[in-house]
Parts: sequence; structure tokens; C-alpha cells
Amino acid sequence: MDASLAPVLANSVLGAGIAIGLAAIGPGLGMGMASSKALESLARQPEAEDKIRPNMFIGFAFMETITIYGLVVALILIFANPFAH
Repeated sequence: MDASLAPVLANSVLGAGIAIGLAAIGPGLGMGMASSKALESLARQPEAEDKIRPNMFIGFAFMETITIYGLVVALILIFANPFAH
């Protein structure tokens, strides 16, 4: 490995860690808040469970895609580094 590439690779690994960390914080908070509100609404109106639960799971799926995009960015920075060529 060329010595001039060491800072580029080190910063890429640091950027990958930051990318996956930030990509996990938002959906984690969002899922916690969404499940809290869903349980609160189910406690108030148990008969609305058939309407609340599918919408909650669809929202969870959309939140998880944000984390997966962050993982893809992190993997690209680590394994297919565009700056190391």
C-alpha cells in the first residue's frame, strides 16, 4: 500500500463509521416514537388495531430503508473506495 493512501483510507473508515452511526440514530428514534404512539392509541381504542398495526409496520419498513442506505454508503467507502484510485 502506498503511504499517500493511508490518510485517505483512514478517513474513509472514519466516514463509514459516522455514516452508519447517523443512519441508525434517526430510524431508531423514529421507531421508538412510532411504537410508543401506536401503543398509546391502541390503549385508547383497542378496536382500531386492524387499522393501526399495518400502517405502523409499513412505517417501520420505510425507516429501516434509511439505515440500509447508510450501510450501503459505509460499505462503499470501506470496500469500493472511490478516493483510493
